[in-house]
Amino acid sequence: MIKKLNRRQFLKSTGLASGTLVLGVQFSPLMAKHHGEIQFSPDVFVSMDGTGQVTIISHRSEMGQGIRSTLPLLVADELEADWNRVTVKQALGDAKYGSQNTDGSRSVRKNFQKLKEAGAIMRTMLQQAAAQVWSVPVDQVRIEHHQAHHKDEALDFKELVKIASKLKVPERDTLKLKTAAEQKYVGKPDMALLDGADIVTGKAVFGYDVQLDDMKTAVIARPPVVFGTVKSVDDSETLKVPGVVKVVQLPALTPPALFKMLGGVAVIAENTWAAIEGRKKLNIEWNHGSNSSYSTNDHEAVFIKALENPKEVVRSRGDVEQAKANATKTIEADYHVAGLAHATMEPPAATARITGDRVEVWACTQTPQASQRNVMGTLEIPQENAANVEINVTLLGGGFGRKSKPDFVAEAAYLAHQTKMPIKVLWTREDEIKHGYYHSPSYQQLKGTLDENNRVTSWYHAMVNHPISSTFDPTAKLAGSTDLGQGDMMFDVPNIKIALGETDTFMRIGWVRSVTNINNVFAASSFVDEMAHAAGKDSKDFLLELIGDDRIEDFSKDGFEYSNYGEPAEQYPAETSRLKNVIQLAAKEANWGEKLPEGTGMGIAAWRSFLSYIAVVIKVSTNGNQVKIEDVHMAVDAGQLLNPDRVKSQMEGSLIFGASLAFYGEITAKDGIIEQGNFDDYQMTRINQIPDVHVHLVNSTAIPTGVGEPGLPPVAPALCNAIFAANGQRHRRLPLKDLRLV
Repeated sequence: MIKKLNRRQFLKSTGLASGTLVLGVQFSPLMAKHHGEIQFSPDVFVSMDGTGQVTIISHRSEMGQGIRSTLPLLVADELEADWNRVTVKQALGDAKYGSQNTDGSRSVRKNFQKLKEAGAIMRTMLQQAAAQVWSVPVDQVRIEHHQAHHKDEALDFKELVKIASKLKVPERDTLKLKTAAEQKYVGKPDMALLDGADIVTGKAVFGYDVQLDDMKTAVIARPPVVFGTVKSVDDSETLKVPGVVKVVQLPALTPPALFKMLGGVAVIAENTWAAIEGRKKLNIEWNHGSNSSYSTNDHEAVFIKALENPKEVVRSRGDVEQAKANATKTIEADYHVAGLAHATMEPPAATARITGDRVEVWACTQTPQASQRNVMGTLEIPQENAANVEINVTLLGGGFGRKSKPDFVAEAAYLAHQTKMPIKVLWTREDEIKHGYYHSPSYQQLKGTLDENNRVTSWYHAMVNHPISSTFDPTAKLAGSTDLGQGDMMFDVPNIKIALGETDTFMRIGWVRSVTNINNVFAASSFVDEMAHAAGKDSKDFLLELIGDDRIEDFSKDGFEYSNYGEPAEQYPAETSRLKNVIQLAAKEANWGEKLPEGTGMGIAAWRSFLSYIAVVIKVSTNGNQVKIEDVHMAVDAGQLLNPDRVKSQMEGSLIFGASLAFYGEITAKDGIIEQGNFDDYQMTRINQIPDVHVHLVNSTAIPTGVGEPGLPPVAPALCNAIFAANGQRHRRLPLKDLRLV
């Protein structure tokens, strides 16, 4: 017999009206009990409990870029969840989430589709559940603001949880995803920064803030030169410091550096003060090793020599030598960019606790899965026991690529294992500056030719820097795809030659925000301005002319094996029309071409990097060796914008970062030892030195691209081009030591 039930009777019979479970019900894998509560989880990124509260997993690391406030919007929007009934939970390091590597400006573009689908899966199943309750076709049920609706009736999500959990998860290719016009959270301004209130009130937990019962603090005296070793150590005075518990010598670092510990001597103490004071009193004699022969100033001659006959041509078009022979004018310039540190506001920090065969770690890491692997390698834990290593991700006080290298996580795990105590390893500011993974210094040589009509006929660009690959392979001498190369140059020039020089490496090289785009774009965009001046043309007009007609740039036709940041060129084409558009937008908003007072000038630079198109116009005034940044306009085309406020903040941060490296950024080594050690000799720009940054966002329907890094590369060349326009002084070396930013 078929018994017809009304909606309320149906809900009551399933036990959902009271929010309780019915005994004897066999739950599907989608319905589980978590701490005794119902939890409906049709996808690893989203779940819902019996009250209708939605939990969205943030599997990328929050380091100030607002990713915890952005990626969950995709899920909530597709689900039609009430944002006030959403909890965002930080994911542990776990392969089930796919890549959790939060660098390379990949978080949005790699997760855009699958997070929308996660929300749509749950919405579809709730819609199907409501259709069952009302005995109506699914397409007659509307999901809106945490409720299912049919005619005048409505059901809250909490009333549908159990029913939905018993349904089959729909195939992803059957889902109906929202259009941009249908979105209520994604792409809207003024979405609150999820962690903002906790950050400004001191409630947020960063790597430095972790506290555990019986936890000890460790600081480490690391070898001043990479691959150096401890010859001898006397810790007698250290052990007299009140609060010092133990001194532990770490195993020496052997090639390749990878993300392994640097070695040295750790001081374990009851508190930070005791640990630092104890470290000061260590009497260590170091064996500096062969890298002590390296000095930055001396090695510049090696860089220059390497470009006399570059080892490898990576991009070639036409005949550059013939174009030079036929040229009316030839322009040549060499550019140098100093090495850089990450200088994150919060230095690295990690805490480890080992109980039996279980390892728990809390760390400000950009790469929880790499951290897990690093711990396993350090403690020789086999792969089959990976589940015993738990990586908890705290908030990060900045990352810029430094915290994707979990050497500090390995240190905490090693010391916890050796001491049988919970250990928090803290890097001081001096540690972070003197023992980091550095952005390599670079030397670049450019040559260009003009014909009788002042059109560019050839472009030659040779570059050399310590390759990132040397951190993984000590024999590597040539910059390659890991360094992200020179591939985004989208100039319509008939003859092109891009070449790389070889060099040995004497320090740990690692990616810094925007990687070698920093070097390459500074040189290329500065040289464009030099050629414009030689041609007697306006810098902006010359740049647009150099880019040429609207087209999709096919780098492969020049024999260039360009990775396109790991994305297919068919899906993420290099479109000159988009690059020209941001140039025109930034120039228009900055009133390019206006008459300026003497000693004042505007500079422009634009580039495609991380699949996004950025143009920067900077206005400066000069007075002798003093430079004041008067105005900044940045135009951004990063495809669909999920969180416009966060895009703007990333551009503002890029401007500050770019001004810092232009005026102050320089890491040097003498006898293998890094000479800088804190913000007194590795400075940052100050708030009074940076004006309001005007960010102009292009409204695009293209696939989302990157925003964390592409705003940085055009800053320094735009700034130097502006200085030239103001006073006629051309600057080809960074930092600008002879100038003072006021």
